[in-house]
Amino acid sequence: MKPGSGTLIINIMSEGKAETYEGVYQCTARNERGAAISNNIIVRPSRSPLWTKEKLKPIILPSGQSLILSCRPPIGLPPAIIFWMDNSFQRLPQNERVSQGLNGDLYFSNVLPEDTRDDYICYARFNHTQTIQQKQPISLKVILAKSNRERPPTFLTPEGNASNKEELRGNVLSLECIAEGLPTPLIYWIKEDGILPINRTFYRNFQKTLQIIQVSEADSGNYQCIAKNALGAIHHTISVTVKAAPYWIMAPQNLVLSPGEDGALICRANGNPKPRISWLSNGVPIEIVPDDPSRKINGDTIIFSNVQERSSAVYQCNASNEYGYLLGNAFVNVLAEPPRILTSADTLYQVIANRPALLDCAFFGSPLPTIEWFKGTKGSALREDIYVFHENGTLEIPVAQKDSTGTYTCVARNKLGMAKNEVHLEIKEPTRIIKQPEYAVVQRGSTVSFECKVKHDHTLILTVIWLKDNGELPSDGRFTIDKDHLEVADVSDSDGGTYTCVANTTLDSVSASAVLSVVAPTPTPAPIYDVPNPPFDLELTDQLDKSVQLSWTPGDDNNSPITKFIIEYEDAMHEAGLWHYQAEVPGTQTTAQLKLSPYVNYSFRVMAENSLGRSLPSETSEQYFTKAAEPDKNPMIVEGLGSEPDNLVITWQPLNGFESNGPGLQYKVSWRQKDGDDEWTSVVVANVSKYIVSGTPTFVPYLIKVQALNDVGFAPEPAVVMGHSGEDLPMVAPGNVHVNVVNSTLAEVHWDPVPLKSVRGHLQGYRIYYWKSQSSSKRNRRHIEKKILTFQGSKTHGMLPGLEPFSHYTLHVRVVNGKGEGPASPTRVFHTPEGVPSAPSSLKIINPTLDSLTLEWDPPSHPNGILTEYTLKYQPINSTHELGPLVDLKIPANKTRWTLKNLNFSTRYKFYFYAQTSAGSGSQITEEAVTIMDEAMASRQVDIATQGWFIGLMCAVALLILILLIVCFIRRNKGGKYPVKEKEDAHADPEIQPMKEDDGTFGEYSDAEDHKPLKKGSRTPSDRTVKKEDSDDSLVDYGEGVNGQFNEDGSFIGQYSGKKEKEPAEGNESSEAPSPVNAMNSFV
Repeated sequence: MKPGSGTLIINIMSEGKAETYEGVYQCTARNERGAAISNNIIVRPSRSPLWTKEKLKPIILPSGQSLILSCRPPIGLPPAIIFWMDNSFQRLPQNERVSQGLNGDLYFSNVLPEDTRDDYICYARFNHTQTIQQKQPISLKVILAKSNRERPPTFLTPEGNASNKEELRGNVLSLECIAEGLPTPLIYWIKEDGILPINRTFYRNFQKTLQIIQVSEADSGNYQCIAKNALGAIHHTISVTVKAAPYWIMAPQNLVLSPGEDGALICRANGNPKPRISWLSNGVPIEIVPDDPSRKINGDTIIFSNVQERSSAVYQCNASNEYGYLLGNAFVNVLAEPPRILTSADTLYQVIANRPALLDCAFFGSPLPTIEWFKGTKGSALREDIYVFHENGTLEIPVAQKDSTGTYTCVARNKLGMAKNEVHLEIKEPTRIIKQPEYAVVQRGSTVSFECKVKHDHTLILTVIWLKDNGELPSDGRFTIDKDHLEVADVSDSDGGTYTCVANTTLDSVSASAVLSVVAPTPTPAPIYDVPNPPFDLELTDQLDKSVQLSWTPGDDNNSPITKFIIEYEDAMHEAGLWHYQAEVPGTQTTAQLKLSPYVNYSFRVMAENSLGRSLPSETSEQYFTKAAEPDKNPMIVEGLGSEPDNLVITWQPLNGFESNGPGLQYKVSWRQKDGDDEWTSVVVANVSKYIVSGTPTFVPYLIKVQALNDVGFAPEPAVVMGHSGEDLPMVAPGNVHVNVVNSTLAEVHWDPVPLKSVRGHLQGYRIYYWKSQSSSKRNRRHIEKKILTFQGSKTHGMLPGLEPFSHYTLHVRVVNGKGEGPASPTRVFHTPEGVPSAPSSLKIINPTLDSLTLEWDPPSHPNGILTEYTLKYQPINSTHELGPLVDLKIPANKTRWTLKNLNFSTRYKFYFYAQTSAGSGSQITEEAVTIMDEAMASRQVDIATQGWFIGLMCAVALLILILLIVCFIRRNKGGKYPVKEKEDAHADPEIQPMKEDDGTFGEYSDAEDHKPLKKGSRTPSDRTVKKEDSDDSLVDYGEGVNGQFNEDGSFIGQYSGKKEKEPAEGNESSEAPSPVNAMNSFV
């Protein structure tokens, strides 16, 4: 045995014959915790026996007859590889007529004179021993028959009309049919009730051998080989059964338990026939090992309960049938170990912003520790709504942001202890190219510069490199790199290409590219740049079923290199006149190998493109019609939904004409119940998009597949989708409905879910109908308004918001599916508690007096309970709008009117008014009002204005003002003595207007130089009336109506006359004679 390992070395060359070591070997590894064993290893020596001596007679046959040349090689180990050659070691030619069978024999469907030879030799090659054994040569002479009668095919192998074949799962299934006949028959293969798997099926030996690789149980079935020539056809059915050596469904896994814990070892395998499961412990059959009370064997499962450290062992599961066995080792380790964190402490992770961050926390312990992550020194445990917690302890931040930076603590706990570890995360700014190199077209011999400006995280080291055509820059002094620029001097044609700027840091990398096009120096005059001319001379060559080569001649590039050619095709049979994209190739290429689809009448055209745009299309190529073939795809969007409770509507998206691959497009629609044992039911329909299956059970899952076919054959096996037959209304109402009133406007409703079988459709949710209960009199006056709330999915509770406080409500619950609603649950009645009321409907303040105000109001429109009282708060407001002290007053709930007394006179008050229930205070309503003025104070103000001394003073002031006015008037009209009336008639000065005769007042006086009024405040309004707010009294009022004129010397010559009746005063002013105080105010 090899030192330091479990490898066993047998040196056959120096230690005896190989037969000595023939046998079955098994390795066992053992320590104090248990023993593990390996699979059996069978050692057998290779053998290459000689052919037995035999004397072979020459074979003489007339032409047209069939012939089998037997090989029958000796049985070696491993089996020999057979081939037929001549004496010159040249392989004998084989074809549809002459071929070698799987057993090594050489079959002739019919012989011809050219088959005559003396050296048909069968060779057997034993690869393991590197030897070749040779059979005695066979001599064949074929005599030309006078007449060769043609005959229909018959099988040389296998014999009869049917045969059986077994093969193991995972092997290569080889089926062979070799037929004789004249003319030579051809062989075809089909599978009954199915199609041959496309990617695993191969034809060998001129279609005489059918091979299916990686065979599985699904490949079991009847296969037919059909031999056909001009005179007829025969078939042979091979019934294939796929057996299987055991294979794992769930191999046993190592189990770590702590003392007192429970666990299970599961060993599940499948095969054909079903494998038998047996258990071993430390390599010994479990039936004969000492009994362990913590261990119980239940078929393919060992159940452990309340394990102890003595229960540690290595268990082997053996699954075997007649075709082989599996052996799996699983170590059950009963271990008590506090948590240990294996990740290095204070590990620093650096991540680019907006990328995932993975923080490791490798751990070990028994029992299996639970892992928690914390951020910062005093942070709370991180939650799964932002972070992803992996089973191996790793914390994932899906999108790391700047605020993700910090220290993270991983804590591992089990019942034996706790361990923690801190790691650090830094978020770095991503590297960005903020100024990219730009496409350039330059002339030969000139200089070009590409700019690449990069912004990166300043804590990372940045390196910027330049590439040309994804390789290093030429080692040429013409290329210089200076900070953010690459400069190429004395540009030549070879410098054209793609230049890439690559910016790297330790964490990320970005790049940007630009193309440099080198053109000839611009002649004089400068050339005109334009899109290319169209390509021409299109030619189709190498015409195959599914490909063709298209070539063309480029048109003039118009001084801008052609960057690419775009190829389009037209399908004249399915979509005449409509051009589709086919392919594109670089501008340096003038041929393209085009992939084609079957059953399409192709025409092609080519367009060229440069930096200035795309050319016009070329002339159309010749048409090329591809052969029909079976469809290579199946319909998409296959669905199964019922429109009625007893049907299944299968729909799909049909193939278009281009995808049909041939004439006669149809669909094979297949279905069966998912949970039943029924076989597939199939029907072939025309080129439609729907098929309805009637008479189905209500809402049952179905497996559905739709396969395309045409006159040539079937498309690949379609994918199976699941659908459901039609839904019907649910049968059962939700049960155990109860209501939990949360507050005065919110209630929570609970119910038991309806069994899914009773839903009879896709469960869409539950719907709650609820309404406010009303008295019989109200119910007669208006319709009861029901409200509906729908809760999606399988929820079993929901909240009812927006309820009215202090109300009776009734509700019921219904389940909803795609068809509609089920029956209603029994109604439930609940009562909402009192809530706060709304504001009083109105508030009016009436009957103001010197010291009292009366308030009237209407109760709240929504009392939301029983009103207990009203609260009135009020406070005075002074002339500067400042608020005085607040008075709080409670008013009984049955009142709608209240009088406040002992208020201040002529004072504004602000009132706040609201109602109350036992639940609290409602919204308030506000209003303002003023008490009336004290009459005594008003009379005192009038008495002052009527005192004698005051009147005398005011008269003296008025007389003085009158004299001043006269002096001013005389000075203005000095220069001659003439009647005023004549001067007015002579000059008709519009600026000097006479006294109005209708009211005896002076007209407006205006100075022609400055247009100022006589006295501020004395102008009359436009309607020629004097308003009291503008001038309390006019001069006429005090002169008792002046109808006079002025003398030439300016003296007043008018006479006093009786005072005219004054015009009524405006507003609420007094109509009494004005006081001297007011007269003074008018003139001042």
